[in-house]
Amino acid sequence: MKEKTLFRSFVGDYPTTRILEFLIEGRAFDYTLTDISEGSEVSWRTLNRIWPNFIKNKIVIITRTIGRINLYKLNHENPAVKKLIELFDSILMSDLKNIITKNKAAC
Repeated sequence: MKEKTLFRSFVGDYPTTRILEFLIEGRAFDYTLTDISEGSEVSWRTLNRIWPNFIKNKIVIITRTIGRINLYKLNHENPAVKKLIELFDSILMSDLKNIITKNKAAC
């Protein structure tokens, strides 16, 4: 298991948070449910319990279908998703600024 990330430290380490973090980090790509389960370190069973809410709330969209497999991507048109991405990016930028400031002070 990975160590707790900045995002999860800030909003909490829950399966939904892990899935969101995975999708936000890879926002340019589309994924199968297996990819999402493995990448977010959320069990298949838990993902299948949570996933209908992601679809219902239009957090994700189907980008394409290969055979019987759907590929999903974060829905960048959803206002809530835009805010989540903004929060994610601001947390990372804040930490990056702190690291730069510490490095400058150390020099």
